[in-house]
Amino acid sequence: MALPGAVNRYLLLMAQEHLEFRLPEIKSLLSLFGGQFTSSQETYGKSPFWILSIPSEDIARNLMKRTVCAKSIFELWGHGKSPEELYSSLKNYPVDKMVPFLHSDSTYKIKIHTFNKTLTQEEKVKRIDALEFLPFEGKVNLKKPQHIFSILEDYGLDPNCIPENPHNIYFGRWIADGQRELIESYSVKKRHFIGNTSMDAGLSFIMANHGKVKENDIVFDPFVGTGGLLIASAHFGAYVYGTDIDYNTVHGLGKASRKNQKWRGPDENIRANLRQYGLEKYYLDVLVSDASKPSWRKGTYFDAVITDPPYGIRESTRRTGSQKEIPKGLEKCPESHVPVSLSYHLSDMFFDLLNFAAETLVLGGRLVYWLPVYTPEYTEEMVPWHPCLKLISNCEQKLSSHTSRRLITMEKVKEFENRDQYSHLLSDHFLPYQGHNSFREKYFSGVTKRIAKEEKSNQE
Repeated sequence: MALPGAVNRYLLLMAQEHLEFRLPEIKSLLSLFGGQFTSSQETYGKSPFWILSIPSEDIARNLMKRTVCAKSIFELWGHGKSPEELYSSLKNYPVDKMVPFLHSDSTYKIKIHTFNKTLTQEEKVKRIDALEFLPFEGKVNLKKPQHIFSILEDYGLDPNCIPENPHNIYFGRWIADGQRELIESYSVKKRHFIGNTSMDAGLSFIMANHGKVKENDIVFDPFVGTGGLLIASAHFGAYVYGTDIDYNTVHGLGKASRKNQKWRGPDENIRANLRQYGLEKYYLDVLVSDASKPSWRKGTYFDAVITDPPYGIRESTRRTGSQKEIPKGLEKCPESHVPVSLSYHLSDMFFDLLNFAAETLVLGGRLVYWLPVYTPEYTEEMVPWHPCLKLISNCEQKLSSHTSRRLITMEKVKEFENRDQYSHLLSDHFLPYQGHNSFREKYFSGVTKRIAKEEKSNQE
């Protein structure tokens, strides 16, 4: 199982959550810190154990300062399908690489981690004692050791069929833990200002990582809502900016989204959310603006555009219109008034978004957004395309039995030219996604059918 020619092998212990998002996050972060994810990496699908080849321990540590999909990383000293294979692998590991961590002045401890099985204390001690052939010269310190080593055993993914012996056993030196605690510390439940569609904290950080957000970047969200995505980017040191068509949301006015609270308080707004986490210095501004008519001079302003557009389910899809666009039968509005009640087809919204990103992103900047799809009709050809943007990843999150949303990550690879603005209309990708303009109707038709089915089964 060794990687040919690999000098620095690391074992990554992944979280068993958001499985589809894990690989793109690790790839993006390795790319951000100067590493590279190659086809020779050993990943095991849904398995939490991944073997990576990383150029240096510094890159490994930087990776763990950002990832919310990985729990821990270890410098891999040995790996086998059985204890005998593991011991043989450890005996072949260069002693000069072990010595700096095993000398007599050092302290250490050895931990056991098992996946899909629980060991007794007696079994754990037996496994540790079997490693006495390693040249440990330091003292054991269980409370504050200088070095931590781990035996990690993989008993597969089926909790109903746990094997007697592990499929794989690993031994390595612990390097660092990931940022899983951010999911709890930034939980929407504890947030000062929330809305009906505030993004889950874990997914917000995953989106920022997919977007390769880094210190001093400028990150923009054209459908900012209550600013959850801005918070994740600001946590990583980026300056954040956003717009939204809803005046009340931008200004923190109107009815509250929290249970048992009727109206929003005087200081419930996006700036207050960033202040709550000590991130106010990264807040540039949020404006009331229509994403379909961006009021920007031509130029490249943003390092990343990260957003969750409305799907028409809990938030309506709207754009501003003009007198000429007002449907017949409605009373004429005053000349000074522009109505905000015109429908905004999903396909139009996403192609406007791609055009906007192509125009305003720096070269190499990333667009990260959610694309809602009706699962029975979905094909990869439906993902919107743009000549200036390259598709990096496409991950699914199921919403129901018949709907899901895809987290799309794209990178700007070509400078925008005026002729690029409409070239996507000629693409094979344009017509297929137009069918999803009726996503809302299809979503609720599925809900209606499910309710009818449940009522029928209850009557029988």
